[in-house]
Amino acid sequence: MSQIDDLPPLREVIERHGLSALKSLGQNFLLDLNLTARIARAAGNLTGRTVVEIGPGPGGLTRAILAAGAAQVHVIERDRRAIAALEEIAAHYPGRLNIIEGDALEVDSAALGDEPPVIMANLPYNIATPLLTGWLSPASWPPRWTAMVLMFQKEVADRITAAAGDDAYGRLGVLCGWRAYATQMFDISPKAFVPPPKVTSTVVHFAPRPQPLSCDQADLEAVTAAAFGQRRKMLRQSLKALGVDPIALCAAAEIDPTARAETIPVKGFVDIANAWKAMR
Repeated sequence: MSQIDDLPPLREVIERHGLSALKSLGQNFLLDLNLTARIARAAGNLTGRTVVEIGPGPGGLTRAILAAGAAQVHVIERDRRAIAALEEIAAHYPGRLNIIEGDALEVDSAALGDEPPVIMANLPYNIATPLLTGWLSPASWPPRWTAMVLMFQKEVADRITAAAGDDAYGRLGVLCGWRAYATQMFDISPKAFVPPPKVTSTVVHFAPRPQPLSCDQADLEAVTAAAFGQRRKMLRQSLKALGVDPIALCAAAEIDPTARAETIPVKGFVDIANAWKAMR
């Protein structure tokens, strides 16, 4: 008997349904139900909540989310082989699990269900960043999702949570810092996965900022692309790519033109983006 429910152990489920991990789908299954329960707890109290889970595979995290009291769980799974295993979980929790076979990059995750969801996932590394930037980039803000608990390879997690002055600080850190509060919760050893990846994973919690600094996202992305595209150079050189006088641009944003991108906080990039918009 597993420690969170009386469904069969995940190893048995994987063997019975022929769910060998596919490298083409970036699959690494997390089989320790105590660990999946810890990930579920990282989202806070899930009792009565709506949760969207991306890439549930054999359903280890799904089971933990349901056992934690989520009222409605929508799972998006691309691998047709996993559907039967997920249907067994749905039968065990009648009326609470909705299975969607499809590509998470093509499904509006935040629009599922009647209530704004918590988004949770052990993300395949090859789609982790595109999914995250999509969830951070809706036209209207605050977003429909209320929180996210996502797993990334540690290098990406460090980039997500980096602040000005950190070695990992870059475009992703600016976007995340502008729109959300991102916090690393804990690391997970490669040994916890089947098959074990070559890198450590990190669970990150996201809470949306109620009122991000006013800025056009396209402008912010263009400014950070220019600045970090030549991150070893001073802004007076790297911002030439924007097609305006970089000295005048920095003066308008009240930023030192001799500074480098990795030293500029999120507010500084917002100020540069707004000044660039005004100068065009």
